[in-house]
Amino acid sequence: MQETLFQYLLRLGDDSLILGQRLSEWCGHGPILEEDIALTNISLDLIGQATSILKYASEIENKGRDEDKLAFMRFENEYLNTLLVEQPNGHFGDTILRQFFFDAFRKPLYERLTQSKDKQLSAIAEKSLKETRYHLKHSSEWVIRLGDGTEESHDKIQKSVENLMRYTSELFYEDKVDLDLQQKGLVCSLKDVKQEWDKTVRAVFHEATLKFPDNNWSFDGGRQGRHSEHMGYILADMQYMQRAYPNMKW
Repeated sequence: MQETLFQYLLRLGDDSLILGQRLSEWCGHGPILEEDIALTNISLDLIGQATSILKYASEIENKGRDEDKLAFMRFENEYLNTLLVEQPNGHFGDTILRQFFFDAFRKPLYERLTQSKDKQLSAIAEKSLKETRYHLKHSSEWVIRLGDGTEESHDKIQKSVENLMRYTSELFYEDKVDLDLQQKGLVCSLKDVKQEWDKTVRAVFHEATLKFPDNNWSFDGGRQGRHSEHMGYILADMQYMQRAYPNMKW
């Protein structure tokens, strides 16, 4: 059970870590000052969640790798985040839609993980849920504003939908790791999470006058350590100091 829980925690933590890193790229580049601050704060929330999750993962693994080593000293194929969170920021609408898809997934997931029999995982989920509720409120309001705004904003975010929807199915990927932990009451079924995700996304899209893509394309592989071409560039930025100066202390 320890190994499966460790793998599950890496998935959870890596999603937060990589998306937090992506959002941090907006710092100083937001379309308006308020959104510059908002995106940066959401990035900090996600990195804080990643810290808590990876710290617990390091305790479960018990091999001398703390949360910093897990975050910065793994190779690309050892990261288990979804492909969605590593996609480029693009324009503001791309970033907001990527965030909305993720938030609509994380909120019901954390709600169910608060009932986990693993007290540490439950506590992490409970604390993270408070932040994630705000993240979802922020991203969903912006999707509606852009989708039901000007003709240009609508067209841009509709194209974002057509580009990013293909990466959402991997959010609900389940394998032996999930099934083993579900049987022990430690994690929830992602089928239930997907039902709520569908309901949230459809409601927001309806208000935003956005359409679902006609095709059913999907891409995955991140959960198995197979990433897009973007992941290597993220890690090159994120890991430079730790690789250049091993065991450096501030």
